[in-house]
Amino acid sequence: MTVALMWEARAAEGRGADLLAWAGEQELPRQPLRREVLRAPGDRVLVITWWDAEFDAELPELPEPDPGSVTRAVHRWRFESVTVG
Repeated sequence: MTVALMWEARAAEGRGADLLAWAGEQELPRQPLRREVLRAPGDRVLVITWWDAEFDAELPELPEPDPGSVTRAVHRWRFESVTVG
């Protein structure tokens, strides 16, 4: 099974580039199958990691950034890959 972990944060005013760089530099204790870092208007940063694991497996996640660099707590979601059609 493939599990995708999504981590999303919104940067504080003027801190979008800092948050984007910080998210891209974070090391995980294990390497995922794939990792992608994305950005969106409003200085939002999204990191998606894909893992070969069961849905409820204990997997490493990105930490909370410095509170001064974000406007709210990080949002996290977990999804499993499914076949469509």
